[in-house]
Amino acid sequence: MSKDINNYDRFILPDGAESVFFIGICGISMSSLAFITHTHGIKVGGSDTNDGEMARKLRESGIELYIGHSAENIKGYDAVVYTAAIAEDNPELMYARENGLPCINRAEYLGKLMQSYTNKIGVAGMHGKSSVTGMISHVFIESGKEPTVLNGANTYELDGGAYKIGRQDSFIFEACEYKDSFLSFYPDIAVLLNLEMDHVDYFKSLDQIKESFAKYADKASTVVAFGNDEDLMDAIKNYKGRLVTYGVNDNTLDFYAYDIRENSQGYDVFKIGHNGELLCEVELAVPGEHNVVNATAAITVAYLNGIDVGVAAESMGTFKGVNRRSEYKGTVDGVVIYDDYAHHPSEIKSSLHGLKKLCRGRLWCVYQPHTYSRTAGLFDEFCESFGEADEVIFAEIYAAREKNTFGISSKDLADKIDGALFIDSFEKIAEYVKKNAKEGDLVVSMGAGDVFKVHQLLLK
Repeated sequence: MSKDINNYDRFILPDGAESVFFIGICGISMSSLAFITHTHGIKVGGSDTNDGEMARKLRESGIELYIGHSAENIKGYDAVVYTAAIAEDNPELMYARENGLPCINRAEYLGKLMQSYTNKIGVAGMHGKSSVTGMISHVFIESGKEPTVLNGANTYELDGGAYKIGRQDSFIFEACEYKDSFLSFYPDIAVLLNLEMDHVDYFKSLDQIKESFAKYADKASTVVAFGNDEDLMDAIKNYKGRLVTYGVNDNTLDFYAYDIRENSQGYDVFKIGHNGELLCEVELAVPGEHNVVNATAAITVAYLNGIDVGVAAESMGTFKGVNRRSEYKGTVDGVVIYDDYAHHPSEIKSSLHGLKKLCRGRLWCVYQPHTYSRTAGLFDEFCESFGEADEVIFAEIYAAREKNTFGISSKDLADKIDGALFIDSFEKIAEYVKKNAKEGDLVVSMGAGDVFKVHQLLLK
């Protein structure tokens, strides 16, 4: 009989610790870990620079929250959890170390949390992690299983949140590669989606990324890998465990999507083959051919876990996506508004390709680049990413954890793309779109920063 997640033997804190302080608590993953920790009756506090919606939810749950970072905030806590984005000179982190408090990075903390589960499914890749984690979770939940889930984005299936505390031994989680965080995790099944150059502030070459993914794969007894990705398959060429491949239009793979077509709403309908035979037919409710690949990965994982493929296929038709992944937000004066998290050239291309199919008029993309290092390091690739958009507007770069030591600006991108504009505030962008977008046009606010404020202004 499965143990209940609420048993304290499922939760590991440093020896003698009775309270935890989270530095950067308002992030998706950190807030989820904070909520889970708080659910176990453990005192939780935290700090962040963002006093927004997540801060409100944390306070309402009884979690002590500070806006801004100060050594005073951390007094009275026994242990500290921090994200990879927290600088070494953060006053709270410095105080904790100077006073001998256990300091655990987010990845290590999540790694400790998952160790007592017997079926750990970790989804890694440069793109699509949150969507595939959401799809797998949705399949499990729809099939009557009760997994514990920790995603990197909010989903409808998790009541608008990013986590679920389950009552069975499956733990489904997003495994982030940034700064090799995923090497702190313990997957039984490692789902590998894709591999290409990104996070150029940490990864200095594609070979370094391949080495990291190979190490992550070696942690798992089973690897489910996207067989169409040559760089990914090269990275895991020496993997010794059970390798299961999936992909598109290639019957040499273990699971493959084929006969891909569109329904009347612009969503994809397709078949999945296995061992040369039809396994199931799938009709999606989310846009984009990349979601054909994502759904094939999810159904492959479901099959390996003994879930009825008919139930798995049907659940893909009720999966509404995750927050900020080609997410429909509303319509104003006949102009359709979407929001999307894409912030890498490949993601931008995929998202715009999917949205173009839903658009009756012009496709507008309001894009906010994410970090100076990514914008500078992948500049040429970004310049080639917006071809399917009819109108492109750039907001200024979202700095996140960085300072602009690269001398780069969003205007540099706009100057390289024919017809693109750079507008220096969200208010001015919204005003321009309202004045110029026409009935039937589709406008997407896109990026990993706070560009969603544009669609909020448009819908206000």
